[in-house]
Amino acid sequence: MTDIDFQRILEGIAAEIRPVLAEGRVADYIPALARVPRDRFGMALSTVDGRAFAVGDADARFSIQSISKVFTLTLALQAAGGRLWERVGREPSGNPFNSLVQLEYEHGIPRNPFINAGALVVLDCIMDGTDDPAASILAFARAAAGAPDVDFDEEVAASEAAWGFRNRALANFLKSYGNLRHDADAVLDVYFRHCALALSCRELAQAFLHLANGGRSPATGVAVTSPRQTKRINALMLTCGLYDAVGNFAYRVGMAGKSGVGGGIVAVVPGAFSVCVWSPALDASGNSLAGTLALELLTTRTGISIF
Repeated sequence: MTDIDFQRILEGIAAEIRPVLAEGRVADYIPALARVPRDRFGMALSTVDGRAFAVGDADARFSIQSISKVFTLTLALQAAGGRLWERVGREPSGNPFNSLVQLEYEHGIPRNPFINAGALVVLDCIMDGTDDPAASILAFARAAAGAPDVDFDEEVAASEAAWGFRNRALANFLKSYGNLRHDADAVLDVYFRHCALALSCRELAQAFLHLANGGRSPATGVAVTSPRQTKRINALMLTCGLYDAVGNFAYRVGMAGKSGVGGGIVAVVPGAFSVCVWSPALDASGNSLAGTLALELLTTRTGISIF
């Protein structure tokens, strides 16, 4: 892998996907995200042997949205272990990430921890063990990214809270089935804030690098997750991380990844690297349109994937 010129490859990808930035649409149902210029593009890659490469707007912070659900899943697994799976499943949803129909059909047990209902249950588990779950999530994100000034974008959080009608419905639905132990509004408040975490591509590539390295941060040597947790988090990203488009992403890209409607996608190849791409315009499933293409080009040109 040391003979691959990642910088040249990233620069070539950035040039090739430029026309695609005009396609897709930004997440206009969250007003604060609707104002993000659609022509932004950043990409950063960090290798397990300590090298880092970046192109475009890789240092611009953006709202990571559902990418933060990997952070909360990690914290919930550390706090609750296997008990988490009594309240949330591990299967792809096959439906939109905010589906109410599926939640009713499955009697209040969300299909997986990355759809919105599943993430609310994950947060509820975290809240069992801390009086300030938002602070715990923020501390984890800062430590993983190696960036002590990472913070919530309060404007985005307020915008999500003001327009989060479907998420409020999901939380109250979960409460009606007894699958939220804490006050629904309290869980929602943390949910809106953690989705509004703002990190850059470079920071996110660093924050996910332990998942490409058996759970251990190459930068600090600290075990962020155990090998067993690492395997399971990566498996869930592969099967559930791209909403109802996981099959298409696995087919085209060949990496385990997690996306967010802010236009970011983070992906990992165990033993090799983690990579983050950001382009705000989304496809019909809520994943970055140009970002998916950029990651497909990356695995094609490097010949490195999990398959």
